[in-house]
Amino acid sequence: MFDLVIRNALLVDGTGAPARQADIAIQDGVISAVGTVAAKGKTEIDAKGDLVTPGWVDIHTHYDGQVTWDPYLSPSGWNGVTTVVMGNCGVGFAPAKTDQHDWLIGLMEGVEDIPGAALAEGITWEWETFPEYLTALEKQPRALDVATQIPHGSVRAYVMGERGANNEAANAQDIAAMAAIVEDSIRAGALGFSTSRTMLHLSKDGIPVPGTFANKDELLGIAAAMQRGGHGVFEMASDLNPAEEEFGWMAEVSKQTGLPVTYALLQNPVDKESWRDLLAMTDAAVADGAQIKAQIAIRPTGLILGWESTVHPFSMHPEYQALEGLPLDQRLAKLREPEVRQALINGKPYFMTEEAESDDGGLPSGLGVAALIALGFDNMFALMQDGVPDYEPEGSTSVAALAKARGVAPSEIVYEMMMANDGTGYVYLPLLNYAHQNFDHIDTMFQNPNTVLSLSDGGAHCGVITDASFPTYLLSYWVRDRARGARWKLEEAVAAQTSQTAALYGLNDRGIIAPGMKADLNVIDFDALQLHEPQMVHDLPAGGRRLIQHVSGYRYTIVSGVVTYDDGKPTGKMPGKLVRGPQQAGEQRLAAE
Repeated sequence: MFDLVIRNALLVDGTGAPARQADIAIQDGVISAVGTVAAKGKTEIDAKGDLVTPGWVDIHTHYDGQVTWDPYLSPSGWNGVTTVVMGNCGVGFAPAKTDQHDWLIGLMEGVEDIPGAALAEGITWEWETFPEYLTALEKQPRALDVATQIPHGSVRAYVMGERGANNEAANAQDIAAMAAIVEDSIRAGALGFSTSRTMLHLSKDGIPVPGTFANKDELLGIAAAMQRGGHGVFEMASDLNPAEEEFGWMAEVSKQTGLPVTYALLQNPVDKESWRDLLAMTDAAVADGAQIKAQIAIRPTGLILGWESTVHPFSMHPEYQALEGLPLDQRLAKLREPEVRQALINGKPYFMTEEAESDDGGLPSGLGVAALIALGFDNMFALMQDGVPDYEPEGSTSVAALAKARGVAPSEIVYEMMMANDGTGYVYLPLLNYAHQNFDHIDTMFQNPNTVLSLSDGGAHCGVITDASFPTYLLSYWVRDRARGARWKLEEAVAAQTSQTAALYGLNDRGIIAPGMKADLNVIDFDALQLHEPQMVHDLPAGGRRLIQHVSGYRYTIVSGVVTYDDGKPTGKMPGKLVRGPQQAGEQRLAAE
C-alpha cells in the first residue's frame, strides 16, 4: 500500500511531453509509480478533470527575513510553489555582525520595499556567519522547501565595514576574505552567489547596494571561490551598461569556472529594443561555451497604486503629504471632501516647476520613475477589468485616453479609480516590460532556449507589487486566457516553471513527475484557476503592511508526498526542508535515464 495515490489525473509531467491520463503513486516522499496504479493508497485523491503538475520552483524570491517567521512563505505557498530560491539581487541577512543588523534591514527595506519595522520585529538573529544562518533555517518547521544564495552586499559589508558599504574598491586582502566566506557558504549548502549592479537598487538612505561597482578582479575572485566550493549559480541584477563589458566578464566567469551565470532581462521603456541586443549577446556567449541564462518575467514589472501603496500618483503632491500621516479611515474621510479632492486633482507634484515642464506638455525630462508615478497617465490603467486583474491592458483604456474622451484632467480619472470600492481601488502602472503596451516581446524571449522564467520577487516590494502570483498567471493567462497574441502550450509552460527552473540551480530531484523524483505536485482545477484583486493587509510583524493577492483553483499542493494545501487552505503539515546544495535525481529516475 502506498502513502498516497492520485488517480485519473491529466498529467503534465514537467518534461514538455504531451499531457496524458495517469495515476501517480507516492511512498516516503518520493514518486514510486506513474501510469496505471492497481495498489491502494493510505490516502487517495481523485483528480478526474484536474491537471496534475510538478510543484512550481521559483528561483527569484526575497524571503530572507520572512523565512525566519513564516513557515508558509505566503503568498508563494498560495500559488502552488513548493521550492523557493532566495538571496537574490545581492541583499540578505547573512553574514551579519551584531552592529550591522539595522543597516542590513535598511538595505533590504530600500531595495526590496519590505517594511523595516516588520523585519526588525520578526527576525530573531541566531547567526553571524552564513553557515550559521543555514543552521538556524534548518531548525524551523516549514510547509515548502527553501534554498539560499550568498548576498554580495552582506559579504562585502562584513569584510570591509563602511568601506564595503560605501562601495570603495576592494583590495587583494578584501577579495581573499570575501572569497573565503563565499567558499565556506557554498560548501555549507548555498546554491549560489548574488550581486546587484543596477542603480535602481538603493538602500533606505539612497546609497547603491554594496558591490554595485565591484571590478572584474573582485567578481572573478568570488567566482573562483564558488568553483572551489564545488557548485553554484552566479546571479545578478544589472543595468548592463556598457553591455559589452558586462557580458565580457560574465562569459569569462562562466568559462573559467564552468558555472552558470544568470541575469535579469526586461524591456526598457526608453530604449525599447535593447533587449534584443542583450538576448543576442547571450546567445553568442552560449555559442562560445559560456553558460548564461537570462531571467525573464511573464508580465510587466508593474506598480499597483492605491491610497495605502508605498507610492501613488498623488503621494508627491504637497496637498497630499499633509494627509499621509492620518489613519486610513481618517485619510479617506478627508479625501472624500470636495475641496480636498479638487485641490489634489488641480495640484502638481512637488518636483514640478515651470522650468521642469517639457515644451510639448509631456513628462518633464530627467525625473525618471518619480515622474512616471505622478504623471505617466498614458501608461496608467484601472487594474481590475470585468472582475479580474488585467496586466496586458490596451492603450485605448489608459488614464490619458479615458481623460481625453471625457474631456477631464487625467488626475481626475486616477482619483476616481483609487476611490472606487470605498477607497480601495487600484491603478496599474507597468514600469518595465511594457514599452509597446503588449506582451509580444515576452513571447519572443520565452521562445529563446537561453532564457528562464523568473523575477517574481516573492516576499518583496510589499507596498506596490504582487508578482509572487507569476506561476498561477503563467497557466491562467498565457496558456488559457490570452487574446491579444500568442498563447503558450500547456506542456511547455509547465516545464518552464518546474524542470527548467530547477535544473538551473542543480535541483535535479524535482520538477518532473517520474519514479524516483521528489513528490512535489499540484492538483489544479484548470478552468477555475484565477487570480483575484489585490488587497492591502497589515499581517507582517509589527503590523507591517503588504499587498496580497488571493488565488483560486489549486485543489491540492503536495510537498514530499504530504498535502500542504487543501482547496487553498493550509493543512498545518510541515514537510518542507532547507535545501543544502545541488540535489541528484532519485535512483529510479537515474536508472531510467
